[in-house]
Amino acid sequence: MKRILSLFSLLILVTSCQQQAPKQVEVNWSEVEALPQPISNNAVAAVSLNDTTFLYTFSGLEEGKTFEDVSSFASRFNTVTGVWEEIPGVPDNIGRLGSTAETVNGHIYLFGGYTVAEDSSEVSTGEVFKYDPETGVYETVSEMLLPVEDAVSLVYEDRYIYLVSGWNNTNNVSNVQVYDTQTDSWNHATPYAGPPVFGHAGGIVGNTMILSDGVQAIVNEGERIFKMSAGSVKGQISEEDHTMIEWTRIRQHPGSARYRMASVGISSPVEMVIFVGGSDNPYNYNGIGYNLKPSYAQGTVFAYRLDTEEWVELGEQPTATMDHRGIARTNNGFYIIGGMSGEQQVTNLVQKFTIDEMVAE
Repeated sequence: MKRILSLFSLLILVTSCQQQAPKQVEVNWSEVEALPQPISNNAVAAVSLNDTTFLYTFSGLEEGKTFEDVSSFASRFNTVTGVWEEIPGVPDNIGRLGSTAETVNGHIYLFGGYTVAEDSSEVSTGEVFKYDPETGVYETVSEMLLPVEDAVSLVYEDRYIYLVSGWNNTNNVSNVQVYDTQTDSWNHATPYAGPPVFGHAGGIVGNTMILSDGVQAIVNEGERIFKMSAGSVKGQISEEDHTMIEWTRIRQHPGSARYRMASVGISSPVEMVIFVGGSDNPYNYNGIGYNLKPSYAQGTVFAYRLDTEEWVELGEQPTATMDHRGIARTNNGFYIIGGMSGEQQVTNLVQKFTIDEMVAE
């Protein structure tokens, strides 16, 4: 009898271990209709209207890659008909780089960025635009507390939008600014725990943020040097106070540090933050490094899994791209829209991926 019970207990243990084994996932890639024109460093978002999902791109850099090519171009893609149509651009009549977009409650919010003058001087912009996809109308809402560009934006509880670190005119900042879409107001949150950076990437799942890398500005013998900042950070938003964030350093992701990756938080089939592309050589807006060497896109895909608290490698992007400001999320996949590929070439490529659970054979 004891032997039977022991075998039965072993069977339960084995079954339990099998049930608790983490799911294995894979990334599957495809391409959709290309953009009407090449664009890079563009803010992207997605919205569902009357059971149809649209992808959006706003502003960015056109293929000439000079100050004259900083663009106010905007377009939307109907995922049902497979057609892009140009829409009115952000009403600043200038164009901007380094801005970011997020969708909350059916509206798209566009944050900051920077303008480029003929003498190459750059100015961070504090403007925030709210775009109504149904009417196609932009309106200005409360400006951010501190103008930033190349920040990471993240949405919490379909209400709060966080802007983490970034560049303000002359230097990086560690500020975490929180915009309340319901009250049109801003607050400061717990400052970013990593070195202040720009061009970093990150995503959020529930109340947990994962951010990685970016570029530090370091003064060496009176000269400012831009260098990669290798490092990954987890931030957990307090359930009692959305301005309180517990920051902790986590193990660094596989491979080299990256600049301007595309990233997004994913809740199914597993909770994780996925990172795609980017470059290991920080560069000016034209794709040429601050070290005067050309920068090239890295195609490795990796993710931080929240269930196992480990990094996993997920293959390669079919066409490596860099110079991204986000990933457009829909119910049936994730879209990387534009960017730079090859020889710092601004592209009209739109790459879609899904995260699928692997079925054991």
